[in-house]
Amino acid sequence: MLGFDGVNGLDLIGPLEAFAHAAWLDPETGAENAGSIRHYEVSVLGLDGQAFTSESGVRFLPHLRLDEAPQLDTVIVPGGRGLREPQTCARVADWLRQCGGQVRRVASVCTGIYALAESGLLDGRHVTTHWRFAPTVAQRFPKLKVDGSALFIKDGACYTSGGVTAGIDLALALIEEDLGPQAALAVARELVVYLKRPGGQEQYSEPLRFQTRAADRFADLVAWITGHLDGDLSNEALAARVHLGPRQFARRFAAALGCTPAQFVETARMGEARHRLTLPGQTAERVADSLGFRSADGFRRAFERRFGLSPMAYRERFASSMTSISHNQD
Repeated sequence: MLGFDGVNGLDLIGPLEAFAHAAWLDPETGAENAGSIRHYEVSVLGLDGQAFTSESGVRFLPHLRLDEAPQLDTVIVPGGRGLREPQTCARVADWLRQCGGQVRRVASVCTGIYALAESGLLDGRHVTTHWRFAPTVAQRFPKLKVDGSALFIKDGACYTSGGVTAGIDLALALIEEDLGPQAALAVARELVVYLKRPGGQEQYSEPLRFQTRAADRFADLVAWITGHLDGDLSNEALAARVHLGPRQFARRFAAALGCTPAQFVETARMGEARHRLTLPGQTAERVADSLGFRSADGFRRAFERRFGLSPMAYRERFASSMTSISHNQD
């Protein structure tokens, strides 16, 4: 993993902790076995031999300089304000060009994509980054196919992930790819995180945007809705949850959030439906049932009205390049 002044500390530490927990696991059982083969040895490479300081002020001491790097299997570039500085980005990109063809895989966390993109290694590939930076990345690097909603994407030997904690999702996927699902599950349990988080970045960015505009009781309700998309989310049920009458609730919800409760629920369900349709073995019927639609036909009509194509047409178009690392094409 690379380190530099202005790195996002969690971009760096999140994946490091995941690989540290996986280092001595038995792939068959997921149990820790100090006598087994060590699966990972992780080094933090600094631009020079000096300590570097994260955005939050934590100081790190790298193991080696870039020019001292041994033969590497995987290179992961974290993000942070420092990497968006032209001089730092250019230096890292130049090093990536030199080593890119000699490693099995390269990856970025959050805005670490800036250096990977500048290196040219991502040209023509499907990629993701933090949802807030996705439009800028797409404009600056037009050869990239940017999806700002995915948690992580694999395209060939290149892996990119979304904002900050998505680096842990990426690390778990790499561990699963290397050691199998039992090991990845053991690490996820140790870190107390999802092995495969539902949904994409939109489940965080969009509800949070609504929450900042909502009164307190509606802010809590927005979070609850996104976690219960398969339940009864009718106007009456939601009104009862915040102890208001249905008409008063609908009026106050629209005033606070700028849309009706039904519109918000449909937007949340449609966003999650897009993700689920890209997962293996999914059908319109299964997705409709899992998201609380009364019928598959109703789901199909709502999906086509929102996105202009049928659920299965969407699946055929996007399933090969979305978030499931083990099902994307190499």
